[in-house]
Amino acid sequence: MTTSQLFPRPGEVAALATVLGLLVLEEIALGMAEEEDRPVIGGILIGASCSGLLVVGAVLFSRWLEARRPLPLPPLGPNGREYSARALQGFPMEAVRPLLLAEHAPQLGQLYSAWMLARAGRTAPWIARRLGIPLAAAHLLVDAARSPGLDQRR
Repeated sequence: MTTSQLFPRPGEVAALATVLGLLVLEEIALGMAEEEDRPVIGGILIGASCSGLLVVGAVLFSRWLEARRPLPLPPLGPNGREYSARALQGFPMEAVRPLLLAEHAPQLGQLYSAWMLARAGRTAPWIARRLGIPLAAAHLLVDAARSPGLDQRR
């Protein structure tokens, strides 16, 4: 499961469902309250609504922080960052070669990084956005990484 998935995680669903349920219960409680009790109940409900908004803000902020976390990079070797032969096993070099010869082509290191992310289960739009490579190249690598003949163990 990727961290960039479109749908929220179960903990986020529970938090947001609780906030929505709280808002519905607040409306019901305020509607059923007697006229002289409404100012007190209204004040309590405003506090509860603010806490619900804080929960929603915390969920959105955690997603924002997660999206900004830097990508893991391979260790620095004598020629810069290098990927092992085992990590690049199955890399579709023949299919990628035309992309490398095109105008405004991505660097080979970017494609290797995209390959590693594709093997880790990331989606093509996420990879293209994070690494700044063409979406077609990301789709090519993701499709190759998910091919049935490729050993998924790293």
